[in-house]
Amino acid sequence: MSLHLADIAPTDIAAQRIRTPTAFGPGTGTKVLRWAVVLLAAGYFGYLLWLFEFGKLFTGLPRLWTIVRLMLDWTGFADWDHAELLRSMLETVAMAYLGSMLAFAFALPLGFLGARNVIPARVFRFITRRLFDGMRGVDQLIWALVFVRAMGLGPIAGILAICVADTGVLSKLFAEAIENTDRKQTEGVTATGASFFAVLRMGVLPQVLPVTIGQTLYQIESNSREATILGLVGAGGIGLRLSERIQINAWDQVAYAIVLILIAVALIDTVSRWLRMRLIG
Repeated sequence: MSLHLADIAPTDIAAQRIRTPTAFGPGTGTKVLRWAVVLLAAGYFGYLLWLFEFGKLFTGLPRLWTIVRLMLDWTGFADWDHAELLRSMLETVAMAYLGSMLAFAFALPLGFLGARNVIPARVFRFITRRLFDGMRGVDQLIWALVFVRAMGLGPIAGILAICVADTGVLSKLFAEAIENTDRKQTEGVTATGASFFAVLRMGVLPQVLPVTIGQTLYQIESNSREATILGLVGAGGIGLRLSERIQINAWDQVAYAIVLILIAVALIDTVSRWLRMRLIG
């Protein structure tokens, strides 16, 4: 941590000085110092160019152009296995939907357990919130690698990866939404002599349900794209077919799979927007 702060602090100071020229003071020394800062920044930038071998950008351009030409050549379109690719695309959409809906089913009760106005015990709430952080702190791709190792190749690993990661994300969002509910409505239900669970059912849930639906629909949209990446590591769907065709240099079918992904994502976004308008307004 100290090394990180030591690296950042001089940069912040220098940037502040550059933004405020008067801080250097008047005179020739100011110009010299400015030029020194500019030359130092330019030298550091040149060092980065050498360090990361940006020269490969120019040596790889001819190969990139060859790949682009192969992706645009669809002369064998009629001979491709369209059924397999379409089935894989539907598998990816189903993986995103099932993973998100399972996450919603787990996150809704967990969100109540992590809300301050529902669970007053700080220790229990602290442990619950750290559980959320642990699940969402690990990327879906890492979870997918773990589940592929445990379950084998296929969409089950992708569904579980999406479910675990999104449970942590949605639980946190749901808990915050529950904490921000209007107390007057819950107090009114409590005044009727309703039980604790009845208060949650009639006083809290109606307030947070539109928020939870909107957030879940957004996660389905996002996961429809993420599920493709999960397939690249063996979690099934169109991503797995994409990886197979990249390995055998079938770039025309790679382009076709990308087009299918773009169409599917656009359709999901449209349906999700329509559902939000119908369910939430």
